[in-house]
Amino acid sequence: MNKENRKTGKILRDSEITEPIIAAAIRVHRELGPGFLESIYEEALAVEFALSGIQFIRQHPVPLFYCDHQIGEHRLDFLVEGKIVVELKAVSELEDIHFAIGRSYLKATNLQDGLLFNFPTVPLTIKRFCRELRELIQPSICINEFPVFLLS
Repeated sequence: MNKENRKTGKILRDSEITEPIIAAAIRVHRELGPGFLESIYEEALAVEFALSGIQFIRQHPVPLFYCDHQIGEHRLDFLVEGKIVVELKAVSELEDIHFAIGRSYLKATNLQDGLLFNFPTVPLTIKRFCRELRELIQPSICINEFPVFLLS
């Protein structure tokens, strides 16, 4: 049983992709340790991904829409192999909002899985997040430019 599924006992999606991603983040953390800004870890992880042959897009732009109108854009720290959102943090402790934001990125990209790394901790904090498959409120539709929410 690999490190990713030893706690849950379940087989996780895309472990053939996520295991090398996690290994790369651990190598960066071991080399740099805690104490740097997020941007430094991002740069180092990009180097490590390239050296490891991991396909990635750094600062991948994701347009955000509301009622078929683009209302903004977010940039993912990394999109790996076109399947996994990788977000980096350099905070004292992860909070629920970090996971909520990660799930919103998955929704915006129509992807299912993400990894969240927090570099100031020892050992490196490694968390998975996934898209909520069942929502209490279905996506809104717009009628006459006013949103209407459909309750399940």
